[in-house]
Amino acid sequence: MIKTSIAKQVSQLCLWFFKRNLHEYNNDDLSKSAIVFSPHFDDETLGCGGITIKKKRAGADIKLVFMTDGSKSHKHLIGENELQEIRGNEGIAAAKSMGMDVNDVFLLGFEETKLKEHYDLAVAKVVNILLEQQPHEIFIPYYKEPLLWSEDHLCTTRIVKSALKSYHKDVVIYEYPIWFWLHWPWVDLINKNRYLTKIIVKHTLMYGLGLGLRDFQCSMYIGDVLEQKRATLAEHKSQMTRLIADTKWSTLNDVSNGQFLQCFFQEREVFRRYHHSI
Repeated sequence: MIKTSIAKQVSQLCLWFFKRNLHEYNNDDLSKSAIVFSPHFDDETLGCGGITIKKKRAGADIKLVFMTDGSKSHKHLIGENELQEIRGNEGIAAAKSMGMDVNDVFLLGFEETKLKEHYDLAVAKVVNILLEQQPHEIFIPYYKEPLLWSEDHLCTTRIVKSALKSYHKDVVIYEYPIWFWLHWPWVDLINKNRYLTKIIVKHTLMYGLGLGLRDFQCSMYIGDVLEQKRATLAEHKSQMTRLIADTKWSTLNDVSNGQFLQCFFQEREVFRRYHHSI
C-alpha cells in the first residue's frame, strides 16, 4: 500500500512538471485541414483521436492515412489475409466514428512490421497525398518512440518528413506519443509478464522518470470528447476484445494491467509541435 501510494505521488509530480511546459492548442486552428498518418490501425485514435474529433466538429477537412495492412497483430491465431481485412474495416469504422467517411481514408497497405522495406515507394505515395490534399497540419508519431514494437512508428515519421521536402508549403507538425507511455511512473515497473517488465525497465531508463515529456510543448483538452474517443477505440475490436475465446489473443487492456491504455484517456492529448517551412 505504501509503495503504491509513493508511486502514485511520483506519477502526479511528473504530470505536474509536465503540464508546466504545455501550451494550449489554439482553438482558432481547429478548423484547419489536416492529415493524420497512422502506422497501424488504432494509433490514430490512441494518439490524436480526441483532437481529430474536435477538429471534425469544427468543420475541418481531415484525412487519415494508414501506412500498414494490420496483418501481423494476431497472426499466431488467425490468418494474415483475414486479419488484414478485419483491421482495415476497423480502421474505416473508427474514422467514421470520428466524423469522417470512407473517402477520407487512405489504406496504403504496406506489410506490417516491414514498412522500412518499402521506404521509397511509401515516400512517393505520401508526396502524392500531400500534393493532392494540401493540408495545413500534419499528425505523425513521436520521433523518439522506443524502437522495440514501434519500428513502423519511427519509419512512418521519417517517411512523412522525407515527403514534406517535396511539399512546397508551410505546415505545422504535431507528433503524438504511443509506446512512449510504456514506462514508469505511468505504468508499474514490475509486471507479471517478465518480458514486459524488461521492456518497461528499458523504457524507464531511456526516458528518466518521464522527463522526456519536455519534448511535448502543446496539448489539447479532450475531456469533452473522451466518451466519443472511447467509442472510436472500441471500433478496433481486434485490439480491444478477444475475437476468439483464447487467452493468447492479447488486447490493449492486457498491456500492464490496463495502465498503458489509461494513458490515452487523460483529459489532455499531448504533442511535440513545430513548423515545417519551405
